[in-house]
Amino acid sequence: TMKNPVPQAASLLLEKLLLLVHVRALPGGSGGDSSPPPAPAYYDTSCFKRGDLLEVPRTLFVHFGIYLGENRVAHLMPDILPALTGDRRQIERVVTNKRLILGVIARTASIRVDTVEDFAYGGSILVNHMDRLFQDQVLGSEEAARRAEKLVGATAYSLLWNNCEHFVTYCRYGAPVSFQTDKFCETVKMIIRDQRSVLASALVGLASIVCLGLAPSTTLPTIFIPFFLWMAG
Repeated sequence: TMKNPVPQAASLLLEKLLLLVHVRALPGGSGGDSSPPPAPAYYDTSCFKRGDLLEVPRTLFVHFGIYLGENRVAHLMPDILPALTGDRRQIERVVTNKRLILGVIARTASIRVDTVEDFAYGGSILVNHMDRLFQDQVLGSEEAARRAEKLVGATAYSLLWNNCEHFVTYCRYGAPVSFQTDKFCETVKMIIRDQRSVLASALVGLASIVCLGLAPSTTLPTIFIPFFLWMAG
């Protein structure tokens, strides 16, 4: 699990924002269980090797897993059921949207083994796409698979600090990293910086009005510059 370098209050706020993104991106477009899963797609698993890192791009995020062989994928999924029951038959059923959202809120999850079809949920699969980012850090395929198998079971969950991407990067590259988390945090920082630019430009404009008087040459820039900066943010 990654250590959280952000103060707890800020971390909770960021997680709530990211939760909204994940809820919007859930298959079926809602947080309920009324939408049935898509018809199972056929995946040619002969091109997958044990220890491969599989990616399934979604609309707004990417889901990750480690291929274990024989049409099995280990992946970390938010899930409320491990916190409520020890019945493996219930837990092993495909995670519904409701279970997923409640798991995110309660910060509980399970590292589970599903078929490629259930893991991909009808999406296209990229194989070892992240290797180019880690180059010489790639562990042996068998080591990656064994790491994944050892971690199967209930686990703590955090959208920012312990998600499915942290799980697979630990297994295949030896260090838990989430580029999705980094990108999200950087986007939030940019928005904050943009808002500071809006405030700064507004203050400069007000100061110019105070010093130079109320006139179109001072009033219009004071109104329109912050407005366009805010719209751009």
